[in-house]
Amino acid sequence: MSRTLPFPAGTKHESEYTAWLGRLIEASSPEDVGLLIEELVRTQRDCDRAEVLWLDPSKGRCQAKAGRDPAELSLAQSALAAPNGAQSSPDGRQYALALLREEQVVLILSVAAEKGAKTVLASVGPYLQLGVRQLHHAIKLADLYDSHTQLEHSENLQRALFAISDLAGSNLEMPDMLHEIHRVVSGLMYAENFFIVRYHPERSTLRFLYYADSEDKDQPDTTREIALEERQHTLTWYLLTQGKPLMGSNEQLHQQVDGPVILSGPDSEDWLGVPMLHDGKVEGAVVVQSYRSGNVYTRDDLSLLEFVGHHILTALERKESKDELERRVRLRTEELAEVNRGLRQEVRERLRAERLQEALFKVAQLATADIDENTFYQRVHAVVGGLLDARNFFIALLTDDRANLDFPYYIDAGIHRPQTRPLGQGLSEYVMRHGRPWSGSREDIVALANTGEVVPRYVGEPAACWLGVPLKVDEAVIGIVVVQSYDPNGSYSVADQELLSFVALQIANSIYRRRSAAALHQANVRLEHRVEERTRELRAEIVRREQMQQQLHHQVMHDPLTGLPNRGYLRERLDNVLHLIQHEPNRRCALLYLDIDRFKVINDSLGHLAGDEFLKSIGMRLLTHVREPDMVARLSGDEFAILLEDIDTTTTATAVATRVLQAVSVPLRISGKELEPSISVGIAYGDSSYLDADELIRDADIALYQAKQLGRKRFTVFDEALAKGMVDVLAMESELRKALRQSEFEPYFQPIFRLGDNQVVGYEALIRWNHPQRGLLKPSEFVKIAEDSGLIEAIDWRLFELSCRLLVEHIPGNPFITFNVSALHLRHMDFDMRILKMLERIGLSPSRLITEVTEGALLDNPESVRAMLDRLRTAGVGAALDDFGTGYSSLSYLHSLPFRMLKIDRAFVSELDKSDRGNSTTVVAAILALAHALNIQVIAEGIETQSQYDTLLRMGCEMGQGYLLGSPAPIERWQK
Repeated sequence: MSRTLPFPAGTKHESEYTAWLGRLIEASSPEDVGLLIEELVRTQRDCDRAEVLWLDPSKGRCQAKAGRDPAELSLAQSALAAPNGAQSSPDGRQYALALLREEQVVLILSVAAEKGAKTVLASVGPYLQLGVRQLHHAIKLADLYDSHTQLEHSENLQRALFAISDLAGSNLEMPDMLHEIHRVVSGLMYAENFFIVRYHPERSTLRFLYYADSEDKDQPDTTREIALEERQHTLTWYLLTQGKPLMGSNEQLHQQVDGPVILSGPDSEDWLGVPMLHDGKVEGAVVVQSYRSGNVYTRDDLSLLEFVGHHILTALERKESKDELERRVRLRTEELAEVNRGLRQEVRERLRAERLQEALFKVAQLATADIDENTFYQRVHAVVGGLLDARNFFIALLTDDRANLDFPYYIDAGIHRPQTRPLGQGLSEYVMRHGRPWSGSREDIVALANTGEVVPRYVGEPAACWLGVPLKVDEAVIGIVVVQSYDPNGSYSVADQELLSFVALQIANSIYRRRSAAALHQANVRLEHRVEERTRELRAEIVRREQMQQQLHHQVMHDPLTGLPNRGYLRERLDNVLHLIQHEPNRRCALLYLDIDRFKVINDSLGHLAGDEFLKSIGMRLLTHVREPDMVARLSGDEFAILLEDIDTTTTATAVATRVLQAVSVPLRISGKELEPSISVGIAYGDSSYLDADELIRDADIALYQAKQLGRKRFTVFDEALAKGMVDVLAMESELRKALRQSEFEPYFQPIFRLGDNQVVGYEALIRWNHPQRGLLKPSEFVKIAEDSGLIEAIDWRLFELSCRLLVEHIPGNPFITFNVSALHLRHMDFDMRILKMLERIGLSPSRLITEVTEGALLDNPESVRAMLDRLRTAGVGAALDDFGTGYSSLSYLHSLPFRMLKIDRAFVSELDKSDRGNSTTVVAAILALAHALNIQVIAEGIETQSQYDTLLRMGCEMGQGYLLGSPAPIERWQK
């Protein structure tokens, strides 16, 4: 196919080639050079088609067209791979020539088969080489231009990123910084409509930090956060929740999201949004949009916006961190400022407190300072003046009668005016009356006066402001301290009132102490005069008292009745003697402890006056048988002692005791009656083993006790056997107490028979002690110790209750029970009530109980015993007179006391079976006759032989008991 070339006319080819070369030289782009190469080849008549093909996409400015024949592309690639850089198709109609291997530029020719492509290329070979060389230079130049453009673009991007980074550290406020970011992004792409969203996934909230839109009239609020749900299904919501970029028109955007799309604002022609990610988490988004037709965002814009968005997020985070840091610094600064203000205030308060403390200390020192009163008040004024305005200052004190007000210190307008006036209704009286501080201006004073509370007493011009504080001591008002000012601009604050109140307390205390010190001084002066007078009086009194003390010492150390030394004197002398013996081990002394036998009978029978005469006579007899330096002392009522300070042998003491026994036993006439006194004596020898007087007195007392036990009217010498006996008594007392706690006492029952039919009608309860070591003990082995130790009453009550309880539990019918009641019980006025309560508690009928009393028990208080036995008889409890016939006046009690029974003593019964029993038989018959006459039942005790039993039965005795009839035994024996 022939073509007409657009070359100018002339020589056949030269002009055309010359023009072509000119155009080739002027071509600057690879595309233009490629077109000129195609034009050069197509000038040949045998060439049907010529086309420069660019196979490298990065190099090609006009790439292989879409839909190109694969065979043609394969032919081009083969040419590039061939060593000679050329390749023809199998049919020879197409030919590929590699123009530039590195740049992968291939020339494709379509020629007539018969001619061949090589012929065509050979005809244009030189020009083709020039074209290929020019193409190579154009490609290099284009590459340089592209590199320059890319570098320029990178520089612009780098400057934009630097600008964004600088904005994060700038002092711009957040809106201004975001506006600058908008300006920077607008320099990289079309971003007239631009907004930034900040997302907080932890709170599921978002905030439009910046929003610029030329068309949207309903722009979101950039000052508050909103919930993510409020923007659900909007493009912004998809950006934040999907975390993927969105780009394109509305139709394209619908295809990029999974769900419906709610368009917010005007429709845009193109929309581009990218999420801002931090560590893979969406924390915001950047969006640009265009309302211009044809203005479309590219993938490069998307990549650019993603890159810029990351830096924007970093800038936002830095700005937010900076703002947060600044906020915290600001808050901390404010806190520190507040703390600083507090510290300054505290410093001021501390300085104020130090000043106040110093003032209080000074006032306290003034209380004891050796200064006169006026100087004291002047210095107090100076102290107060150092705390507040006190140019006008006074102190007023109530007088002792509280009727006047004394002004010991008064400074007003520089003039000192002390005065005294009666109490009235002034401001000072108002403050003292209410007992609390008051402060006010001239108007306040007038208002107070209008209420009638005060009647001001002005001396000259009234004060512009006035402050008064009461002076108190132990809540009692003693006066007032006042400051006042005539300055119209002056005033006293609450702080001034507090200061003066503190100082007033110390002033009051100081005044009180000074007054007290002054009063004390006056009192001391008066006291010194009084002491001098009293000293003279006392000197005379001392002389008299020394004489009296000597008399008193004699009286204290001597018995007033007999004039003999008393127990104290004896102990003092005895201690001195024992002290000498400690230094002289061979020395001995002796103590004779004397007790008058049956002195109580003498005292009760003849009276106390006769008893006193008797004691004085005994004392005189003892003195006649004692030599110097030995002494006789009266220890108590009928007890005397003789101290032999130094004896050679023990026989000396026994000889003295014998003489004393004989001297005392000489008959003595007292109150018209002749008496034959007797004494019992206990002797203890003192040696170095005794350390004090009480030990020797104790041992002599033990010996005396033994002498009285042996029958009186004798002496006994203390030895180790007596000491052991007393220790045994103490041990027995302890064991008795333990026996009471552990219930070791048991009642034994001795039957009482009716002699006529030999039937048991009752039992006598007798105490036994089941001793854990010594076995069964009878009363004779422990009752005396129990009586002496005071345990007998507790033991008796144990016997009473236990024996009655056992009778109820083990003995049926109506047998009675008897037990012995000592005089100790009868002295208790409630004895009968205790007996009756016991019977009620146990359930024993009162008629089954008989209380046995001895004639000796009736001597103490017969009337009281009679009344008690009457009350018991009324309640049903009977009484029996035990050991009848052995007392002092047995017959006189039978007709006056309510006895139900009497017991004939075993001393009479034991004589009934003897050959000379006449007197005993007569006595027993008389007792029986008297008892029958008084309707009193009789029980004979101690029946031990059949002869005694028969005799009593014949004489008409109703009941009896004794070993013949039955020995005492536990209740179980009689139960069987």
